Amino acid sequence: MEILHSINDFNEAKQVIPGGVNSPVRAFGSVGGTPRFIARGKGAYIYDEDDNAYIDFVQSWGPLIFGHADEFVESAVVLALKDGLSFGAPTEKETTLVKQIISLTGSVEKMRLVSSGTEATMSALRLARAFANKDDIIKFDGCYHGHSDSLLVSAGSGCATFGTPSSPGVPSDLSKHTLVARYNDIDSVRACFQKSKNVACVIIEPLAGNMGFVPADREFIHALRALCDEYQALLIIDEVMSGFRAGLNGALGIYGIEADLVTYGKVIGGGLPLAAFGGRAEIMDMLSPIGGVYQAGTLSGNPIAVSAGIATLSLIKSKPNLYNDLESLAKTLVEGLKSVAQEYKIPLQVDYRGSMFGFFFHSEMVKNFDDAKKSDVAIYAKFHQKMLEKGVYFACSQFETGFICSAMNEAMIEEVIQKARESFKEIHFEG
Repeated sequence: MEILHSINDFNEAKQVIPGGVNSPVRAFGSVGGTPRFIARGKGAYIYDEDDNAYIDFVQSWGPLIFGHADEFVESAVVLALKDGLSFGAPTEKETTLVKQIISLTGSVEKMRLVSSGTEATMSALRLARAFANKDDIIKFDGCYHGHSDSLLVSAGSGCATFGTPSSPGVPSDLSKHTLVARYNDIDSVRACFQKSKNVACVIIEPLAGNMGFVPADREFIHALRALCDEYQALLIIDEVMSGFRAGLNGALGIYGIEADLVTYGKVIGGGLPLAAFGGRAEIMDMLSPIGGVYQAGTLSGNPIAVSAGIATLSLIKSKPNLYNDLESLAKTLVEGLKSVAQEYKIPLQVDYRGSMFGFFFHSEMVKNFDDAKKSDVAIYAKFHQKMLEKGVYFACSQFETGFICSAMNEAMIEEVIQKARESFKEIHFEG
């Protein structure tokens, strides 16, 4: 496979962009080799600058549930941009999108649009602290909720990739208000509540996607809700990744849980920068301009992004079997990967929910970040490199989630499994 253009592009980018990338995990630091510079995408495929094609299981890290350059979403964007790119003023489309999201959730009465998942979680935290009139928060080791200071403590994803659970530049005066619990361990959460009598909220990804794909146990999520009620703390459910990805009602629907605040992103923007946070009206009404909690953004509710979101959610609602079909493909993929790995005595743990999936080179099921860090990242790197050479694009870190899109089919999945068999065979004989 010729990748001369990507090599040259990466070398040039490193001269003017830190590390040559605008988001750390893209640098391929944990899997080795040269990151592919992408020229275009269509359906289930992306094409690099050397015109190599890859079956894409990253899908822009989640937003593209219908694949790249979907005609329906693309048409909505083209139509919207003819009316202008940005107004800095309210539009009817913003209300239309928010109503669509609210109609599909059980916990949200009011919502505000922002431009990124980091903005959504950061704003939700500020609001929770104001509502509870407390300063401390509880998050979980390995869960990533964006790169705001209060949350960049024992984070997963890119931080885990580089082996730095927290970041330099985060003031200790802020991080001291963040208590870190162990995922799927309710006793560790109770210990945090007992340590601080000043906990405003707990924030969690019920379907963690940034320590690899690790779903929370149902009993744990419901015990967490009860614990928040006991200590009069708000529960923030982070659905930036899982919202409209794991199912029509996301993790809220899968677990049957009520949240005080919820954050969304990725799918609701259809591939453009858009996110949101929402919850009970009494909480949301504390936001400026009717309340005292300040939050603002020049591009919040951008009409182009909102149009892509409306089109994406409309298309989702028009396909009643969408999530069953996507989950069937995800199940076929991960079970196929596990089966061919076993042929060569390579331990592999797999899991999936809806169109989200993940796998760890680990002999035991992964339940938390401590487990995830015991995975064989060296084998993952080898597997990633070999699959990339065969035209399959998996996440460039063991600590990330994979995604199925509707442009994929059974034949494509079987092709990937066969390529995985070849890769596992090569890894096995290389020792």
